[in-house]
Amino acid sequence: MDAINVYFTFFFHAIVAFALVVIFIMPIRKFARLSGLVDKPGGRKAHDVAVPPVGGLVIFTVFLIFAYVTGYVDLQKYWPLYIGLIILLVSGAFDDQFHINAKLKFLIHVCAAGVIAFYGNVQAAYLGDLFGFGVIWTGFLSYPFTIIAIVLLINAMNLMDGMDGLAGGVSFVIFSWFIFAATGTKLGADAAVLVLLNACIAGFLVFNMRNPWRRRASLFLGDAGSMSLGLAIAWFGVHFARGPTSPIEPIVLAWIIGFPIFDTCAQFYRRACEGRDPFSPDRGHFHHLFIDAGVPVHYASPVIVCIVALMGGFAVGAHALGVPNVVLTVLWVVALLFHIFMIRKPDRYIRIIKHFSDRARSSR
Repeated sequence: MDAINVYFTFFFHAIVAFALVVIFIMPIRKFARLSGLVDKPGGRKAHDVAVPPVGGLVIFTVFLIFAYVTGYVDLQKYWPLYIGLIILLVSGAFDDQFHINAKLKFLIHVCAAGVIAFYGNVQAAYLGDLFGFGVIWTGFLSYPFTIIAIVLLINAMNLMDGMDGLAGGVSFVIFSWFIFAATGTKLGADAAVLVLLNACIAGFLVFNMRNPWRRRASLFLGDAGSMSLGLAIAWFGVHFARGPTSPIEPIVLAWIIGFPIFDTCAQFYRRACEGRDPFSPDRGHFHHLFIDAGVPVHYASPVIVCIVALMGGFAVGAHALGVPNVVLTVLWVVALLFHIFMIRKPDRYIRIIKHFSDRARSSR
């Protein structure tokens, strides 16, 4: 009976977290519009009306306060994550309104990552048996390796936030795989924290994911939200894959979070080949190719989220069936190189997407 009460209380808290995000979004969205804190259309942006980019602020404000008040978060352990998120939320909100210089923004990312790496006790020191020659430990390189990985994920999620429901949906799926892997282990309490975060993300997706009742997003994550999601993915990802007895093998983690990394690496390579700054913005991301192929956003976003879910499911299932890590490593590298090759000339992807899109339309 006690166990039933615990599960009921936890389920109730998740529902409350979801409801709080939904409730608070409505007045905050209105206040943002009145105060001019909106993402205006124009340039590379596909939306045709001004939309408040305050979704991330609501998600993480509710999460940080509610998870602490309900006792799921122990600040002695989680304070580095809290500090890192606050740094990104404040700087991201400022960037959404006034635009921060790219170099300064990069330094802010490094600062937030440094707090996590040096004080969060989640260094990526263990990489597992990636190549079949024994376990790899990063040793003294664990700190710079962790900082680089965190900064990459922060930017990967920031760059993925270019379509309604995409960054939030992808994060929800990634966290769901983390929860699945960690439930029933000694990290079950951390999985419970992630359930609360996913409940908050779900509340945001009510306003951001297109559906038959919502033709377009009425709220965006903003840089504050997308960057904070990247930091949270890095924190929990490294935490759940930090040693031989952890619930997630590092190569399985690489598959779960692989797609945002694939696309970011591919964009950097393509821009460098074109003689441009790798950090310069454009409309060459994978999700943009769906639009170029004529696929509506309300189809494109769920398809990409499903790809992320399938990548995670493939790795989790393969590992459970005893597929050697070296096989997963080789396949991961091949998938990365294939994506880079295809993105180098986006028309390759556009033709494939258009082919499957036409087939889907003809079958309806």
